[in-house]
Amino acid sequence: MTKSELIQRLAERNPHLFLRDIEKIVDTIFDEISDAMTAGDRVELRGFGAFSVKHREARTGRNPRTGDTVHVEAKRLPFFKTGKALHEKLNEPKHDDMQAPEDKFYNPLSD
Repeated sequence: MTKSELIQRLAERNPHLFLRDIEKIVDTIFDEISDAMTAGDRVELRGFGAFSVKHREARTGRNPRTGDTVHVEAKRLPFFKTGKALHEKLNEPKHDDMQAPEDKFYNPLSD
């Protein structure tokens, strides 16, 4: 799902809101998360997950093409850890009719 698809879906579920207002809300939420992470803070959305920043120290790397050693600068990387509710929702068994049946292919070892 893209940002524009998210905005469109929110607009469909909330017809009483103007599209421009929904865009502002979504932009504000993303900006606040980005600003907090830039400041080194952790952003936790209960049941959904937590955004944090991982620090990677400077190191000596290797150019895979030439084999030369190169210096890799220290950097900060965004990290997301799913919350318990989201993790459980993603791993619950599905019971819909649209699922493909298990493949029954020939297995000579099963005879």
